[in-house]
Order: sequence, then structure tokens, then C-alpha cells
Amino acid sequence: MNPFPTLFISHGAPDLPIREGAVTHFLKSLSQQLPKPKAILMVSAHWNAEPLKVSATPNPKTYHDFSGFPEALYQLHYPAPGSPEMADRVVRLLSQSGIACQTHPSRGFDHGVWTPLILAYPTAKIPVVQLSVQYQQSPQMHWRLGQALEPLRREGILIIGSGSATHNLAAMNLNYYALPPVWGREFDDWLAKTLEQRNWESLLQYRRLAPYAQENHPTQEHLLPLFVALGAVGQTAQVKQLHRSYAYSVLSMAAYAFH
Repeated sequence: MNPFPTLFISHGAPDLPIREGAVTHFLKSLSQQLPKPKAILMVSAHWNAEPLKVSATPNPKTYHDFSGFPEALYQLHYPAPGSPEMADRVVRLLSQSGIACQTHPSRGFDHGVWTPLILAYPTAKIPVVQLSVQYQQSPQMHWRLGQALEPLRREGILIIGSGSATHNLAAMNLNYYALPPVWGREFDDWLAKTLEQRNWESLLQYRRLAPYAQENHPTQEHLLPLFVALGAVGQTAQVKQLHRSYAYSVLSMAAYAFH
């Protein structure tokens, strides 16, 4: 089997599934651009755990881990099955690389998991397992985490990092379709160019080298899933930008494939 690509998807705000626009059209077409996976490993910005945790429940619940949105959003559920077997496989792979990880018996899908998947894989038939990140750890650590998961790509598993290419909620414009500020677009441009040039050293040092890094990522949890997805392909990765748009001005909805 040819190795699967990995993805980084910006999931934006929780109301993604009930919005109309370029990003929803992109996500609805995403599965047509990829071979059908046996299972999906989602690395979400919204699960922080020390040590790392991986969901092992066979029937994950849908978490509505937000407030203040239209009632229609709370009526949505994503009933995809989990996979305890794949969760055990993830723990073994990470342990072999010296990375501590434990299974979580009841963890459900936070909105970093289900809001993009309900658009991309609406039938909810493909098993989904969620892996946490560690907010206090570096991009380099998350790259190594991805490296340890590389064998999954040859087993028909689609690894998706779910975060946001830019993420500053304090500066959010309440107009969903508002244009990005200069400082948001400049960081987004830098990220796209750095990935295109495959300049991994600069990417890993984005906090120091990227323009307006602090403004776009006051905390970095929404970019950490990118490093996991990229690390699972490694130094030879080829990069394809799949989508670019913005939501609420300060949320870049950029998406990338690595292969």
C-alpha cells in the first residue's frame, strides 16, 4: 500500500458546519481528493494531556465544548465509531520511540475533531481515534511525535492535524466574512511560503522567525497539530496547499497536505 498523505486542517470556530462559504465547500469535497482510509487519527488542538492520551472508546460521544452559538449547532452529532485496537497501536508506536502515552477509556470528539469531519466524511462510517497534544511542549516535540506515527500511513490510516493556521480570538471580528488584518495575512503568507520552500528549520522556529507570530498565536496549541502531521511524513515531505480563506477576520482556514 502506498503511504497515505497527512493533512493539516484549520477548523476555525465551532460554527463551521452551519456556515456557507469557500471552506465548507472545500471540506465537503476533501474525501473525493483522497483514497478512502481504513481509519482516521485526529490530532486536535482542543485536547491537552500530560502524558499524551489517545481515545480508546468504541462509541465516542460528540462534545459540544463551546457556548453562545445557534441552537442548530448543538443538535449536530458525529456518530463515527472509535477503534480501541488502533488506540493500542498508537500507544505501542509512541512507546517504541520513548514517548509516554496512555489510552483514555471514554474520551469523545471535541469540536476540533467533529466539526471538520462532519463536512468531509458526513456518513460517519470510518473509525476515528483522537490523540491529544501537549500545550507546554515545543514544535520539535510534536514533530517527533509525528515521526513515531509514520508507520500508520502505510497501514491505511489518515493522520489529520486539526488546529488553525492563525488563531487570536481576542482580536476576532464578529463578521464571519471580514477580511484579515495585515498582521494575520503576513503570518499566513509566511507559513505558506515556508512550507512551500520546505524550510523545516525556520518552521520549527516560527515563534522567533515568523512575522507577528505572537499576535497570531498568543498560545500555540492551534499550530501544534501541524507539526505532528508534518513529522509523520518527515524531512522529504512535499507540500500542497489545499485551501486558503479566512473566518472572523483572524482565523486563517488554510489547509495543507503532506506526502
